Amino acid sequence: MENLHEILGSKWFKLSCAVAGVVFGYVIVKRFTRREKKIAPKDTVILYQFGRGPKAPSISPFPLKLETYLRMANIPYENDLTGKMSSKGKTPWMEYNGVAVADSQFCIEYLNKERGIDLNAHLTAEQKAIARAFQKMTEENLYWCILLTYSYIDVSFIGLYVRWPLSWIARKIILRYFRKSSWSHGIGRHSKEQVEQIGADDLRAISAFLGDKAFFMGDQPCEIDCVLLGMLSQILWHMPDGLPLKTVMMVECINVCQYLERMKAKFWPDWEDCLLKSKRAINFYEELKHRI
Repeated sequence: MENLHEILGSKWFKLSCAVAGVVFGYVIVKRFTRREKKIAPKDTVILYQFGRGPKAPSISPFPLKLETYLRMANIPYENDLTGKMSSKGKTPWMEYNGVAVADSQFCIEYLNKERGIDLNAHLTAEQKAIARAFQKMTEENLYWCILLTYSYIDVSFIGLYVRWPLSWIARKIILRYFRKSSWSHGIGRHSKEQVEQIGADDLRAISAFLGDKAFFMGDQPCEIDCVLLGMLSQILWHMPDGLPLKTVMMVECINVCQYLERMKAKFWPDWEDCLLKSKRAINFYEELKHRI
């Protein structure tokens, strides 16, 4: 009995109860706030993604990549910003004429096939190979540098969408997931300085290849431009001043900043209307300033 009292009074037991309560509450809320399934007109994409970001239309590069592709390819679409996950437990994903497709790249490839679209038709085989190499560098390498940059200052954008007192719990869970995933990837085993160097070198490579071209591969936009806008916007607009990646972009890669502004003007004339505008978002950025 004494052991039982000791267990019941321990901080770990209380914490476990608190976590269990949070999980139970979440399940109940989800159970009674289910939304009706959204039905789109024929040949219209339902794009499932997180809510909007405070400085860019998404807090994640991949929904912004996919939504930019839909605009570039002139495909009609409707957003579902409820945060509903795909069968793979990830976002973004889409439904198109009753078919669910997960993963931003698979969505693009599916729509290319279904609608006979090829935004890369003007590229040579060599240019397509270069574009793919830069895409993989950006999505499989630079992406992790961005995530780790936020983990170093203990920040997760999930706090914008989960109300206190759950936001700090969600933030800790997400950051722990980032660190564990990056460790499994391999890049998380490097020092903070080494990760920052890797990210900076990726930015310099992008800047060097872009040069003074209007778009990444030349005078016409293509799929790689969707990838780069999605990823690099997280640095230029969402990352606060003072962090190494943001500094490298603003100081050494001015042409990249100009390129992103061109992409925004061409494909996102309604950019400002697609931002998260709330006191919560303003407070979030005020908090970021004190973490750097």
